[in-house]
Amino acid sequence: MLMKNRAFLITAVLAGLAFVSCKKQNQDQIHIIQVESLSEMEDFYIWTPDRIPMVSAHRGGPYPRFPENCIETFENTLLHTPSILEFDVALTKDSVMVLMHDNTLDRTSNGTGKVIDHTFEEIRALRLKDNDGNLTDFLIPTLEEVLEWGKGKTVFTVDVKREVPFELVVEAIKKYNAEPYAAVITYSVGAAIKVHRLHPELMLSVTIRNEEELERFENSGIPVDRWIAFTGLSERPAEFNQMLHEKGVFTILGTMGNLDRSAIARGDQVYTELINNGADILATDRPIEAAEAIRGLIPDKSSKMKYLKYH
Repeated sequence: MLMKNRAFLITAVLAGLAFVSCKKQNQDQIHIIQVESLSEMEDFYIWTPDRIPMVSAHRGGPYPRFPENCIETFENTLLHTPSILEFDVALTKDSVMVLMHDNTLDRTSNGTGKVIDHTFEEIRALRLKDNDGNLTDFLIPTLEEVLEWGKGKTVFTVDVKREVPFELVVEAIKKYNAEPYAAVITYSVGAAIKVHRLHPELMLSVTIRNEEELERFENSGIPVDRWIAFTGLSERPAEFNQMLHEKGVFTILGTMGNLDRSAIARGDQVYTELINNGADILATDRPIEAAEAIRGLIPDKSSKMKYLKYH
């Protein structure tokens, strides 16, 4: 009996070591954006002429076999490039925040009906589908799981669905000390002001597509060093991007949709042209291709490079 127990113990220890080794190997293989403190966050997000052009993976960067809004998909994206990861937060019937873009479960999982009509236990029993409708083994993650997973690996932009109170999202970010690496997406000046009042240290993705919207935010009372400017889904004039740069603001251009389709039709040099015109971050459904296209624009030396680890 003693020998059996000893053999079992040795097997368990070896299995544990193998698991740790595997986790370490996976960590070593991914590309990382590591922003760990509020001071680093401020330094990372302030625009400088030596900034590093980046991609933001829309809904985490879904590809065949990798569903949107899924931790395994996030990992797949980071295997190819350092990336900001954008994801959507919805609310279950029992007020658990989960990652889901649609109001209903049908398109992206093997469930049916509205997310808000299901408990978390019911949603946890489901499996995610990729964009081609193929069922995977991957689960629908919670916001808390994602915040815990992302620490030291990446930075997030959190898209809060209409039924989710900002208060719940902010509390989760505070609980996991995720302020340095989790920015909240807002779609109006009013929403931005609300989130800023809830937590003045949070970075905000704010929609600034023209000088009128810029003026509204300048009058909002939100410090400019808390802005990341989403400039819309079509290319802005270089002069407008320069105006934001002069204020120290990064620009995010949404290429998901028309601009991604243009890159497929014309070639991935489209992404290079957008960066050369003053976009800093490309929010894209094609993060792997876009990152490869703009890789040649990364400066040899940059004050931001200390936050990125390429493998």
